[in-house]
Amino acid sequence: MEELPLLNKTILVTGAARRVGRLLALACVHAGADVIIHHGHSQQEALDIQKEIASFGRQSWILEADLSDPNEVAHFILRANEISRLYGLVNSAAIFEPLSLEQTTLADWERHLSINLTAPFLLSQAFARQERSNGEGRIINVLDWRALRPGADHFPYTVSKAALAAMTKSMAVALAPRITVNGLALGAVLPPANEAVNEKIIEQIPAQRWSDAKEIEDALIFLLAGPATITGEIIHVDGGRHLV
Repeated sequence: MEELPLLNKTILVTGAARRVGRLLALACVHAGADVIIHHGHSQQEALDIQKEIASFGRQSWILEADLSDPNEVAHFILRANEISRLYGLVNSAAIFEPLSLEQTTLADWERHLSINLTAPFLLSQAFARQERSNGEGRIINVLDWRALRPGADHFPYTVSKAALAAMTKSMAVALAPRITVNGLALGAVLPPANEAVNEKIIEQIPAQRWSDAKEIEDALIFLLAGPATITGEIIHVDGGRHLV
């Protein structure tokens, strides 16, 4: 793959101001891309990453939107595309709450599905419509190893990600051949923001370590800039955790 495979292409990354979204946005920048930084309520963090992106000589723009509001989501791609012609969409924004089946209320359920599933659906649908004039494009849905190995923990999150995995495959067929749709299923990358770190996590991973940020970057760029015949795939970057 060339040194800057995304040179001068514009990628929209949702949830780009914080945590994994930030990592993915910077991965695009390292590959030569310009980035539209979406955030819901992290203005200062968005400004911080914008400053960092500028230090690499790339352009970035900040767009705020509440992804739980279907009306905002429906117009978000249009707003982004008016700034710069979009080549890629990375659906990274998500909520991850440690709720069991018994603890999950209807409000919890609907909140997880609206952000983790409905928003990627609406964004991808709008992206596909605008790509009719833009040409080819790529969609990456950020998943979790739990998506293909659902368990009882993080119940609404896990169900929403499992549904997103199914939607990834369905969209890959529906949007071919102009747009590729793939999933990036992550494991232990960053400690959870709203939970104590479970030191036993590493014991459950065949690779016996956390994933390195560079490994996540490489996988994302492969899906954004690699062969266009790869679509409907879900690449696990989790040290083999989904296997055990």
